[in-house]
Amino acid sequence: MTQRPTALLIDFDGVLRTFDPSTNAKIEQRYGLEPGTVLDMALEWDRLLPAITGRMTRAEWLATVAADLAPRVGGPGRAAELMAEWEVYPGDVATDVLAFVRDVRAAGLPVCLATNATIEFHDVLASFGLTGEFDAVALSAELGVHKPAKEYFQAACALIATPPPRCLLVDDTDRMIRGARAAGLSAYRYTPGDDLTYPRRALGL
Repeated sequence: MTQRPTALLIDFDGVLRTFDPSTNAKIEQRYGLEPGTVLDMALEWDRLLPAITGRMTRAEWLATVAADLAPRVGGPGRAAELMAEWEVYPGDVATDVLAFVRDVRAAGLPVCLATNATIEFHDVLASFGLTGEFDAVALSAELGVHKPAKEYFQAACALIATPPPRCLLVDDTDRMIRGARAAGLSAYRYTPGDDLTYPRRALGL
């Protein structure tokens, strides 16, 4: 029999933080690039993995992107200018998702922010005024292991002292959902505009 979850793990980018792709698309087009080029390069797995497991800083990670873009945009100086502009847009906090997080905690259930991110991620939370909004932050760069590895989810659940079968993950990526379920958690795929009715009910709210 499936146990009702008594704790929440929630993703950051794509769930709690959203981006308007047109903002950076306009910057890329000014440099002669197709929209999405910078992000696609930044997320190349061999480039991303060292950054999200604490072996490379954010600046070092993005510097590798700039180096590879340089021949396409007119040299290292232009590539540095592009990346400086591209980094300015921080995205936006999804207020409805933040309200959901607060409702879960108000009900006495722990919430762990579960994210693959660089070691500077706590500064990002502070910049949005989100420090203290979670009972724990499972940051891949601090744990040394990334979602959707089983070890990541075990560590995240341990941070809120809740066994995996009693934890619900809300994430926007199928790969993370499958990984969480394989690790023994329940999991819900979030899509933009979702009213979160299902996870609310699952948590007894």
